[in-house]
Amino acid sequence: MSRAFTFPGQGSQAVGMGRDLATAFAAAREVFEEVDEALGQKLSRLMWEGPEDELTLTENAQPALMAVSMATMRVLEAEGNFRLAGKVSFVAGHSLGEYSALAAAGAISLSDAARLLKLRGQAMQRAVPVGEGAMAALLGLDYGAAAKVAQEAAGDDVCQTANDNAPGQVVISGTKAAVERAAEIAKAHGAKRAMLLPVSAPFHCALMQPAADEMAAALAGVDLKAPVVPLVANVTAARVSDPATIRTLLVEQVTGMVRWRECVLYMEAQGVTSLIEAGAGKVLTGLARRIAKDVSASAINTPADVEAFLKAV
Repeated sequence: MSRAFTFPGQGSQAVGMGRDLATAFAAAREVFEEVDEALGQKLSRLMWEGPEDELTLTENAQPALMAVSMATMRVLEAEGNFRLAGKVSFVAGHSLGEYSALAAAGAISLSDAARLLKLRGQAMQRAVPVGEGAMAALLGLDYGAAAKVAQEAAGDDVCQTANDNAPGQVVISGTKAAVERAAEIAKAHGAKRAMLLPVSAPFHCALMQPAADEMAAALAGVDLKAPVVPLVANVTAARVSDPATIRTLLVEQVTGMVRWRECVLYMEAQGVTSLIEAGAGKVLTGLARRIAKDVSASAINTPADVEAFLKAV
């Protein structure tokens, strides 16, 4: 069986995430302690006790989600001697999850990933004043139709496809006025629903260029190695292992579209039969079932999940 590990993005966060792992396993506690130390903040306390609105802030949610993913991976290693090399064909992550994937595959250190994601969240928030940008999910339209809607709505503003998540689930991003126009146009084009998302900035569109510039500078100073298994990158939906190329793609990813549907189809075409989501929630597991019906999809984020997975392998 060929398997790939996937790592969730923003929207999967919830107060309490990772606490069961930390209670049950020393390896998980060590991850949360290392992330707290790298950031100089008690992020773990915020993750486990809230308040939710503070955890949802982009600069907190991004490193927090990566921490839960890495805690999961370290527990698999400590409890079952499970390592990615030789047992997994690919890693892939949704937006910020790409950093989790790279940390899991040994391309970047845990503390560097935490610091980069904190900065990434802050830079994305700084790029566009609150209230000026928006994102909306267009449900029931395929990617081609959604792209046409975004183009039609843009006018002199910015409106782009930001996430191609699954068949019939495309997210658009841009200036608030353009995204609101797109939501109306989408309904006329047969969308089942067009709903504005509760996000604080318009991710994955041209308005994020200032954040991309900040990330380029930050990534230039970070040690990046070749991952032990190839990454399937968000912006190309293809495998990559070269550190210089990965660095470039991480910068492009800030303004570029997350081609998640294509990433899953690429892995399926390469022979992957099992997708395992490591970290908070089960968003990617649900998407995988809609994208590739012949690929089994499961999530690991509790001690029971860890036990079941290690028994199965």
